[in-house]
Amino acid sequence: MEMAVTQVRLPEGLITEIGKLVDKGFYTNKSDVIRDAIRKLVLEKQIGSIPNTGDSVKEIRKIRKKLLREKFNLSKQQFP
Repeated sequence: MEMAVTQVRLPEGLITEIGKLVDKGFYTNKSDVIRDAIRKLVLEKQIGSIPNTGDSVKEIRKIRKKLLREKFNLSKQQFP
């Protein structure tokens, strides 16, 4: 999969929280955290809210696997 680079400005507190997720081993780097957050947002907008089953890491991995298999054309989506 080809990756594009984009710059995002985030508050320092949010960057700290993202770093904690990496430090705890949930993700390998900050980019993975941000990609998963965006994937979850896109998926929620497409199919509704993702239920909280108490195992968010498992949920994120499932979402990542689903999104990596599918190609989304966001230009055709109508988001509120």
